[in-house]
Amino acid sequence: MARYPLQRDGRTDALTLTRFARGSLTEDERYCLELTRREAGNFYWGFIALPRDQRIAIYALYSFAREVDDSIDLDRDPVHLGIHRDRITHCYNGSAADPVMRVLRQVVVYYRIPREELEALVDGVEMDLRVTRYESWEQLRSYCQLVASTIGRMCVRIFGFRDPQALELATDLGVAMQLANILRDVREDFELGRVYLPQEELRLFGITEHGLREPEAGAEWEALVRHEIERAHDLFDSGLRVTDMIPRRAAVCVLTMAGIYQAIVADIERDPYLPLQGRASLSSRRKLEVMLRSCIRAV
Repeated sequence: MARYPLQRDGRTDALTLTRFARGSLTEDERYCLELTRREAGNFYWGFIALPRDQRIAIYALYSFAREVDDSIDLDRDPVHLGIHRDRITHCYNGSAADPVMRVLRQVVVYYRIPREELEALVDGVEMDLRVTRYESWEQLRSYCQLVASTIGRMCVRIFGFRDPQALELATDLGVAMQLANILRDVREDFELGRVYLPQEELRLFGITEHGLREPEAGAEWEALVRHEIERAHDLFDSGLRVTDMIPRRAAVCVLTMAGIYQAIVADIERDPYLPLQGRASLSSRRKLEVMLRSCIRAV
């Protein structure tokens, strides 16, 4: 699948063209690798299926997203977001000054990643500072597209794709995975003062926020969970069609990451009260099983 490096004033960035062919990691690349290995959790199981150049690119992208997210979760100071926006500016004008952005600079040039997609990620994280409730599904979907789908679209640009529709399918898959996150983290988010499930749907199923404190919320909760899971299934069905439009090893990566979240959704489907009791998770063995099934499925 052809790669088309971005042109600057009629010239190709030669350093970028050769960077990912190097035999050993630079210090900056190793920094991104270690951060990703330490923090990525579910995603790391998918990343290891990728070719080397794409792994490095994804490590840098993940590292930036992790740093943006952590800076807000730790102290909720909006000043940090201005710093991250400045980092994006320096990345695109060639003056990046920290390990993650120095690697990401090469990534955005080589894989032609639009600046708007990185900025949209910061916009999404900013919503967590000022929005704690979403009235409708459409409002929640817009949030999911910012914090998750933009990353999916950037990943597809790194993988390479056969049809521009791949970007739209990546958008659906990002929303599906973020919805799985929301279902998994209901109790944890509520304790942080956030309720992501749409308010109009809570009212529709007769659930008050007080009910989110109860490990056994009743039949109304089960009905709401079934509704959200059906929505997640539809989004996964749509989004996973992207695997027909990207290279095989990238498809293994996507199927692994999505498969882990689908397994969490399946656990919640079997026991709708899991999200009220704590965070649902998979053992390392189950994650490995998902990865092996993804390898087979991608053949």
